[in-house]
Amino acid sequence: MVILLAFAPFLVFAIVNRLAGSEIGLAAAAATSAVLLLRDMLAPNRSPKILEIGTFVLFCGLALYGWFGHPAWTVIGVRVRVDAGLLVIVLVSMLVRRPFTLQYARERVAREHWNSSEFIRVNYVISSAWALAFAVMVIAELALLYVPNFPNAVGIAAIVIALVGAIKFTRWYPEHIRSRQLQQQ
Repeated sequence: MVILLAFAPFLVFAIVNRLAGSEIGLAAAAATSAVLLLRDMLAPNRSPKILEIGTFVLFCGLALYGWFGHPAWTVIGVRVRVDAGLLVIVLVSMLVRRPFTLQYARERVAREHWNSSEFIRVNYVISSAWALAFAVMVIAELALLYVPNFPNAVGIAAIVIALVGAIKFTRWYPEHIRSRQLQQQ
């Protein structure tokens, strides 16, 4: 799924953050975001997407603040900021009536379906599922950061379940709608 590639900067951040620290992780994620944006700008039939632009701005902003502001962030503290930023990107995309999944879906669906109410509704539902997943992640990370004796295993499990749930839902829901439409015919 092409949409999952858009989350590559977050994966790069998670890996590099663990291995080399937050500032380098944020810079590596910003660089990964830049590569994705360039790919979309240079490839035919592609254009930069809300999620990729927002991710680039998010990681560049956090990296610059990390390098020049010298905050005393913990690993979880940085992750809260990253995931909260991602949640904001998804929510803003829906508020401006361009759910972030819409641009990815249009690359895979025939143009005649782009303006159908069902197609747009499906994208709002999937974007909402991702927003819910990111909200769960932020809440779990805030609990890990601020709730004394909060079990790490519970926080990590909530984060993993939220991500896996969003991925599975993104794959399942459009197929579910298609099969429901076929049954109604």
